[in-house]
Amino acid sequence: MNETKTIRVRYWAAAKAAAGTPEDVLPVDGPLTLAQVRDRALALHPDADRLGDILRTCSTLVGDRPTGTNDPDATEVAPGSSVEFLPPFAGG
Repeated sequence: MNETKTIRVRYWAAAKAAAGTPEDVLPVDGPLTLAQVRDRALALHPDADRLGDILRTCSTLVGDRPTGTNDPDATEVAPGSSVEFLPPFAGG
């Protein structure tokens, strides 16, 4: 698959457990918003009841940049990028 026509989605910790996989690869024709990436990831795992709640609480990285409080509907994810979903964790 052509890397520039995909977005790689990586799940960590509870998100990985809920999705049942460490990552998905989304075929795309152009940029998506972070919200669209999340929605497409959820659509790949319709039986993962907890995944939606977990992804909404995750910190996210697009490439190596944290998205922080950016609006997911306004955050662009270009083809060839990766999105990391990092659930909150305790410890330190």
